[in-house]
Amino acid sequence: MISKKVQDALNGQINAELYSEYMYLSMSAWFESENLKGMAHWMALQAQEEHAHAMKFFKFIIERGGQVALKAIDAPPAQWDSPLAAFQAVSEHEQKVTGLINKLADLAEKEGDRATAVLLQWFITEQVEEEASAAQIVRNLEMIGEQTGPLFMFDSVLGQRGK
Repeated sequence: MISKKVQDALNGQINAELYSEYMYLSMSAWFESENLKGMAHWMALQAQEEHAHAMKFFKFIIERGGQVALKAIDAPPAQWDSPLAAFQAVSEHEQKVTGLINKLADLAEKEGDRATAVLLQWFITEQVEEEASAAQIVRNLEMIGEQTGPLFMFDSVLGQRGK
């Protein structure tokens, strides 16, 4: 059985993962409006991934005999100053999520909850990948700068994700 303290913290993480999904959906919509279909596609897939993360926590709580308690999801921003600014926001957000996962891991350790610690190890590894991916895209967009030709080429590259 899961402790109330761990259950409450994991429910908070479900909310954070669903907010991430909303944020990436919002970014996808913004990129669509900017005619950057590849970036919109990349963000839509990222939103799906965040939904899957939320469901991992959701199912885990239930499997451990806990109670899922869904909370309201804050509205994300709806526009960004540039593609670079959007991906910088992604990078910052993923760093924040890493911090949340690390706090959960600390709590699991403190509570002696090995099952939760094992679950969180997957997320810790996933966050290394998420941060690296966002940072790489930011670096590429910084190199591209204001050049529209390379931006559209890079947009096409990002559109190949998952294909």
